[in-house]
Amino acid sequence: MAVTLIMVTAGVGLAAWQHGRNADSAAAIDHGLTASTGPAGDRNGAGADGTSDGKGDGKGSGDGSGDPAGTTPPASPSTPHRTPTATPTATPTTTHKAAPASVPVSGSGRFSTADANGKASGHGTIRRYKVEVEGGIDLSASDAAHEIADILADPRGWTADGHDGFQLVSSGRADFVVKIATPNTVDAICGAAGLLTRGEVNCDVGSTVVVNLKRWMLGSPEFTGPIEGYRALIINHEVGHRIGHGHEACPGPGRFAPVMMQQIKGLNGCKANEWPYDGRGRYVGGPHVA
Repeated sequence: MAVTLIMVTAGVGLAAWQHGRNADSAAAIDHGLTASTGPAGDRNGAGADGTSDGKGDGKGSGDGSGDPAGTTPPASPSTPHRTPTATPTATPTTTHKAAPASVPVSGSGRFSTADANGKASGHGTIRRYKVEVEGGIDLSASDAAHEIADILADPRGWTADGHDGFQLVSSGRADFVVKIATPNTVDAICGAAGLLTRGEVNCDVGSTVVVNLKRWMLGSPEFTGPIEGYRALIINHEVGHRIGHGHEACPGPGRFAPVMMQQIKGLNGCKANEWPYDGRGRYVGGPHVA
C-alpha cells in the first residue's frame, strides 16, 4: 500500500512538471516570432527604405534581377524550436533621373571663361571654341568645358564627317563660344536676335551657342536616357547649326531621330538619339525641314 501511494504521488508530480515545461517552451517560441517578424506594417512601411526615386538619370539599370521589390522570398525549412529571423525588404530599383534641388531662374548676367584647354579632335577645319558659365549658379565652368570637349571629340560626333574638328581653348581666338546660362539670361540673349525661347530651350546666335541651364541640368521629358546623353544632344544639335546643318525630321517610326531634329518638341515615332553618326560611322539623318 505504501509503495503504491508513493508511485502515484510521483506520477502526478512528473505530469505537472512536464506541463509547466511545455507551456514555458511555447511561450518562448511565441515571443521569438513576435520579436523577429513584427507586424506587416513595420516590414513594408516605416521600416522599409525610404529613399525617394532617383532621374537619378541617371538611369537605373532596371534589369529586374533579384526578387521583386517588397516581396519576401520563400523561407527555407527551419529546425524545430529555431527562432525565425526577419527577411530584409528589397530596395526598389528606380529608373528615374535624379533632378538637382533647384535650377535658378536668373543669375548675375556675367560670364566666366573656363580655364580649360584640350587637344584638337577631327580633321579638316579645326574650330576653336571657349566655354563660359554664367555667374551666380552652382556649376563648375571647368567641368562643363571638359564634358563638352568629350562630346565634340566622340567618334559618333561631328568629327566623323571627316572634315570638321574642334579644339577647346581658354584664351586667344575662338570661332565660337558655348555659354551656359540661366533661363532669364537665355531669353535675353536669344530674344535680342528675335528668337523666342520662353525660358525653356537653347539657341544659336551668331558665333554663340546658348545653352539653357534648365535643359543642361534637367534634360527633357522626350529623352529617357541619362542626363549626360541629353547634354550631348544639346551640344551636337547647336554645334550642328554652327557647321551648317539645318533641322531634320523623323525618318520613320521606330528609327533613331536625327540629332538635328528638334526632339524636345516630340519624337513623332522615332527613338531619342544624341549622336549625328552611329557606331559604324553612318550618318543618322532624316528629311530636311524648311
